[in-house]
Amino acid sequence: MPEVRPDEITAILRKQISGFEREVDIYDVGTVLQVGDGIARVYGLQQVMASELVEFPNDVFGMALNLEEDNVGCILFGNDTLVKEGDQVRRTGKVMSMAVGEAMLGRVINPLGQPIDGKGAIETTKTLPVERKALGVISRLPVKEPLNTGLKAIDSMIPIGRGQRELIIGDRQTGKTAIAIDTILNQKYTHSEDAAKRGIKPVYCVYVAIGQKASTVAQVVARLEEEGAMDFTTVVAATAGSPSPMQFIAPYSGCTLGEYFRDSGRDALVIYDDLSKHAWAYRQVSLLLRRPPGREAYPGDVFYLHSRLLERASKLSEEAGGGSLTALPIIETQASDVSAYIPTNVISITDGQIYLEPGLFNSGIRPAINVGISVSRVGGNAQTKAMRRVAGRLRLDLAQFRALQAFVKFGSDLDKVTQAQIRRGQRLVELLRQNQYMPMPVEKQVVLIFSGTNGYLDELPVESIQRFEEEFLEVMELKHADVLKKIAETREIDADTEKKLHDATKEFVQTFKSSLKE
Repeated sequence: MPEVRPDEITAILRKQISGFEREVDIYDVGTVLQVGDGIARVYGLQQVMASELVEFPNDVFGMALNLEEDNVGCILFGNDTLVKEGDQVRRTGKVMSMAVGEAMLGRVINPLGQPIDGKGAIETTKTLPVERKALGVISRLPVKEPLNTGLKAIDSMIPIGRGQRELIIGDRQTGKTAIAIDTILNQKYTHSEDAAKRGIKPVYCVYVAIGQKASTVAQVVARLEEEGAMDFTTVVAATAGSPSPMQFIAPYSGCTLGEYFRDSGRDALVIYDDLSKHAWAYRQVSLLLRRPPGREAYPGDVFYLHSRLLERASKLSEEAGGGSLTALPIIETQASDVSAYIPTNVISITDGQIYLEPGLFNSGIRPAINVGISVSRVGGNAQTKAMRRVAGRLRLDLAQFRALQAFVKFGSDLDKVTQAQIRRGQRLVELLRQNQYMPMPVEKQVVLIFSGTNGYLDELPVESIQRFEEEFLEVMELKHADVLKKIAETREIDADTEKKLHDATKEFVQTFKSSLKE
């Protein structure tokens, strides 16, 4: 993925401040006291605003971050070797902004809004500030509409609503990004004619890659293009090779683009992958600016760093346009330590977390979701009535199974009730397995979970569950398409639909059992 040249960065920042030329007074000018490592200390600029763009010589721009009594600390977006002590610095009068608009869809951009995918310039004139105050409670509505991920384990037990902030947390290489990408792929349905007929609003996606390898970002983009999801997605990339100031502003830029869609009455999803690296970039910038280090060398305002970002996700009231912005932040833990500083910070800001466990991942259970620690504080409000009805017992059954799992090896010595709980739990775990890049429509999830929670799988061998799933869905599509269609349209299961489901499942299980004996 090509890096952006310094002159291109200068061009886009200069475009932002065009039209802001005014008479310069003595308070608009400062002098560089010290420069190095992407940081400059400036004397003067008494009237500078927080997050204001400031102009250095040789077409280098910076952003005011530290407003101290005797100097201003700035982070530089250009080459700091072009700035030297004694240089004159000027205010621009404009806070850091980013270009937004429909033209951003399908593109890979850097945090300044500059395209880095080699597909030419982006034609858009509208800009919004990178940092904006989150809207108050009066402008918001409760989160009630589901944002389906297409993953059985999440949509049934840890549902996400439009306007929610749900944390995805776990060690490296446990499938965190996979969940985020599957969620984006599943939004393809919301852009279909079928969804429009059913009154489901399309979801526009923003994927923010912070501190990742450029090759990893390229793979994600290639997969989204292959699945046709880039049509409604923008990728904001501040790769590992980007300077820390760029990594620092990347999530705010992605959020600004998401807010553009939300404020125009549409629904948006923004994924921050990941905020651990964002906190590292901020720590680097802060320590260079000589902000006092606190716990684990992070500055004292590292909680505010993420809270002011995630608070911007919301479901707006009808008066405010009725749009929504859903946030899925990702946090990487070290050795499964969920009680570390940054993980606990972000857990306390978000409306729940999906915890991925290395042990489950390595044993082949994917997505490797730990049901005990994972939670959605929105809960059933973010589910369709049909899913709420069939998945009500699922979480309890799985939690009981996890508690009894240690006793599986003593199977013959256990009472019948315990054996039944273990038997059902084993089959439910198998049922919730799902391959990557294969999101599933809600109506298919509902009929599968219905078969599991109603005990139809209890007598089947565990190793046959995956085959059962494939064949059962095939039969439902061929013989009982009306049932699937009704669940999809009404999002409920009435008495008639439930009876049809029982009959269809019972009939198929009998046929399936006899096919296993052959």
